[in-house]
Amino acid sequence: MWAYVAKRLLLAVPVIFGVAFVVFAMVRVVPGDPAQIIAGETATREFVEAIRKDLGLDRPILQQFASFLAGAARGDFGRSIRSRAPVSEELAARIPNTVQLTIAGLLVAVAVGVSAGVISAVRPYSWLDASVMFVALVGLSMPVFWSGLMLILIFAVRLSWLPAVGTGTLAHLILPAITLGGATAAIIARMTRSSMLEVLRSDYIRTARAKGAPERTVVNRHALRNALIPVITVVGLQMGTLLSGAVLTESVFAWPGIGRLMVEGILTRDYPVVQAAVLLVALAFVFVNLLVDLLYALVDPRIHYG
Repeated sequence: MWAYVAKRLLLAVPVIFGVAFVVFAMVRVVPGDPAQIIAGETATREFVEAIRKDLGLDRPILQQFASFLAGAARGDFGRSIRSRAPVSEELAARIPNTVQLTIAGLLVAVAVGVSAGVISAVRPYSWLDASVMFVALVGLSMPVFWSGLMLILIFAVRLSWLPAVGTGTLAHLILPAITLGGATAAIIARMTRSSMLEVLRSDYIRTARAKGAPERTVVNRHALRNALIPVITVVGLQMGTLLSGAVLTESVFAWPGIGRLMVEGILTRDYPVVQAAVLLVALAFVFVNLLVDLLYALVDPRIHYG
């Protein structure tokens, strides 16, 4: 097991390096000069060049990239061009909020998606199955920003049940979590239904029923556990979607997380913040995929990593 983990971590190194290089290059292709933004439109050319030199933007691109990698290896991502505060401090202040929102969205997605998929599989081709799959299709088709605005309109503006924006209480978390987990719940529901239908047709399920096992036991203990492996794969892949969807969700609900920090950094051409935020998301995605692979062995004891 540990040899497999070490191998996966080694394979992740070039992936992270590639992501860092692509992001580093792309943020410099975006129109706009951060030195000019800091100096103002009326600043002299000499003043702008002095700011560029102070920020290190006058050096060759490869030297800047090498400095970024060396600093990132030490946990030092430089200083924000916009606030002049250490980027690591800004990330540390935002990470807990994004983790909280992502976990809440994932819990909503798994709870709703698995439950809906099991219900549809137990009553296949019925009106209940059709209704659940129709709702899943609608949830999958709605953009995150649109569903978020609709939830704000209904539950915050019209009904005044929940706060529209901000953070601090559980009530502030409900609407963003539902928004973030909605589309993922639809994908999980469809995958759970498909996997459950295949498992329920298996010989050992017919044997369990023939022995007189209660239907609840057949579904929950025998069928669901064996149907979870493809569902776990989807959940792991959707973690990347949740992290990227958090950018829009945090912007809609004014949630102070990494996604919103990334948007602010793009708008102000804050290179260090954007680079560090994207690199952090890439690291999280690699870690989640490794965790999903290890969960396979817990769900199915037949799986071994040599």
